[in-house]
Amino acid sequence: MSPESTGQNEHYLRVFRRGFRTWRGNRPFWAGLFTMVGGLPIAYFPYANMHLGNITLAMSTTAGAGSLIIGVLLITLGLTMWFHHIVRVFAGVAAILLALISIPVANIGGFLIGFLFSLLGGALSISWAPGEPKPDAVDAGTQGQMYKDAGPGTQELEPEFHSTATVPQQQPEQHDTTVEADGGRHRAG
Repeated sequence: MSPESTGQNEHYLRVFRRGFRTWRGNRPFWAGLFTMVGGLPIAYFPYANMHLGNITLAMSTTAGAGSLIIGVLLITLGLTMWFHHIVRVFAGVAAILLALISIPVANIGGFLIGFLFSLLGGALSISWAPGEPKPDAVDAGTQGQMYKDAGPGTQELEPEFHSTATVPQQQPEQHDTTVEADGGRHRAG
């Protein structure tokens, strides 16, 4: 190993963080997270009992099974947004519809907490689009870019624009190349 290589000297948490950032950037991460966070209160509140001193407050409703199904589906849709981001539009629309259905079914959508998070996650999933891949750093001369001096010790890349449109070449005009010599006409040529 040479002392210049950074692979061995880099801390494993830094490597994990860089890998996670790459993974997160290739999918609608926040949409999936908000959708899953929204599914938790929708599924939890109908089965929860709060204890206030000696008083037990039961928040269970008659539609407890429906709330559980909506909450589990929202968590599944959030995971789908993360691991199968091709169907992100379908998952986003389904998350928005389930969030709307949770208002009458699951304690006003998990006391509006689950409703708002699921609605936001679905909207983010629909609006997310994969980024364009960056071209590899190739020789600047072959890319049509030139360096521009931006000050002492710094250089910036300034794109050089080239037209890719084809311009029809005009044929040179035909000139009469006759030469008059000795009173007669002769063709030069």
